[in-house]
Amino acid sequence: MKFSSPLIAGKLIKRYKRFLADIQLDSGEIITAHTPNSGSMKGLLKKGNRAWLSFHDLPSRKLKYTLEILEVGKIKVGVNTHLPNLLVEEAIQAGKIKELKSYQEIQREVPYGRERSRIDLLLKDPKKGLCYVEVKNVTLIEDGVAYFPDAVSVRGQKHLKELAFVASQGHRAVLLFVLQRSDGKQLSPADAIDPTYGKLLRQVAKEGVEILAYRAKVETQAISLEKQVPVVC
Repeated sequence: MKFSSPLIAGKLIKRYKRFLADIQLDSGEIITAHTPNSGSMKGLLKKGNRAWLSFHDLPSRKLKYTLEILEVGKIKVGVNTHLPNLLVEEAIQAGKIKELKSYQEIQREVPYGRERSRIDLLLKDPKKGLCYVEVKNVTLIEDGVAYFPDAVSVRGQKHLKELAFVASQGHRAVLLFVLQRSDGKQLSPADAIDPTYGKLLRQVAKEGVEILAYRAKVETQAISLEKQVPVVC
């Protein structure tokens, strides 16, 4: 996925109220950017970290800038949680996710499950049937291990239960973690942060939910999935 225009560079001042971040642009101007990430962004929010933003000059937008990437040391981390769905859909269409090849149709945000949640991607094929794909963005990495979630996630717990339900109905159910940074060597549940999520993840894996993790290559020009990493529960 290529950014539609060059990203604008700056430095992080602070992130607050979940969806706001103050950034000092390289020009010296201080702006407030929309931060499309409801997680804690643990490990990413050191003042002075390099930041990269997209600019959207639309009359309907109160905040013209969106925070896309933060740099931790030499590692660029994609923080926009709206992008992984697009990355996965693009990768599926290009045949880069071997487990999800050869489906004829992809639909977005289709109601499913007991509670009528909305699945990120629904794959359809006359021979293969239905495949429900829930996508999660991962930015927390410690010593090469990527962890999810980075904060207690009741919503994430709900999605696990919904996937288990569709699996029990005979459909494929896939949970796909996208590591939006290049230094993750494996993916594990963050038991120290949300033990309930970790317990549920292990449970639904036994009930037929497929757990996958792919690492993304994050650059200021584009972000794309590049490599599968093991899931260690």
